[in-house]
Amino acid sequence: MNTKLVESLIQVILSLSKEERNLLEEKLFFESSNLSTGDLMQMAQKGGSFNFLYDEPDLYTQG
Repeated sequence: MNTKLVESLIQVILSLSKEERNLLEEKLFFESSNLSTGDLMQMAQKGGSFNFLYDEPDLYTQG
C-alpha cells in the first residue's frame, strides 16, 4: 500500500473549498456509478438495511 500517496491525497482534499469538495464527491460517487437497477436491488436486499420489513404485519393482503 502506498501510504505516502494516500496521505498526500488526504491533504489535498482537506485543502479544497466546500465547492471543490462537492464537485469531487459528485465526480467520484455519481458519475462513476454505472450500477443497474438490478444491481441496486440486489445490494439493498443483501445489505440487510430493509430486514426490519420482514417483521412488519402484512397489511396489503387480498382478502
